[in-house]
Amino acid sequence: MSYKIKKASLEDLEETAELFNLYRIFYRQESDVEKGKAFLRERFLNSESDIFLAIVDGKAVGFAQLYKLFHYTKLERQWLLSDLFVHPDYRGQGLSVALIDRSKQWCEETGACGLMLETEKTNDIGNSLYPRCGFQYDGAHNYYYWWK
Repeated sequence: MSYKIKKASLEDLEETAELFNLYRIFYRQESDVEKGKAFLRERFLNSESDIFLAIVDGKAVGFAQLYKLFHYTKLERQWLLSDLFVHPDYRGQGLSVALIDRSKQWCEETGACGLMLETEKTNDIGNSLYPRCGFQYDGAHNYYYWWK
């Protein structure tokens, strides 16, 4: 299969929003393409994230979304690989690895020290993929969250 990875822009909003909606459904959220599109539009317009698309036969079939963070011990920028998704019809063909590789390249291009990510303990696909792509499991930290 032939594919390319490209950096998304506002012109890619429709395709990106469709994939983003499927991603959210994967994480048990209600389908809402319009709300997701508005969310992504704001990220694009405010330069708050960088998105890479996997393109097969001219169609976006996967994406990775990165948010800028800063690492307190390395005193450098790092990227949060917040979202990674490949349409189920295109899984098992190396597109997730290609999106991760492009994200690593983005670290080089932007002078960042690396990538961090988190995924659910039940995400068997991700939990087997990330170590294969060179990520190390950090069992020393507990991650907590607070929602208002």
